[in-house]
Amino acid sequence: MELRRIVARNLRRLRQQKGMSQEELADAAGINRNYVGMIERCENAASIDTLERLATALGVDPAEFLSA
Repeated sequence: MELRRIVARNLRRLRQQKGMSQEELADAAGINRNYVGMIERCENAASIDTLERLATALGVDPAEFLSA
């Protein structure tokens, strides 16, 4: 599976497990809500810095985005 798809799937799963909307996650991570949606739809690849911000907002280890 393509790494971008793995990250997208895990981001959506983790966000939903935390009961957060894309907008809530984006606000907590300090990024645009549209960008969160683009990452989850595999339309954009998140930078390492963005993944770190998303992981912090979700309270998870950034490595969780990469587990297949």
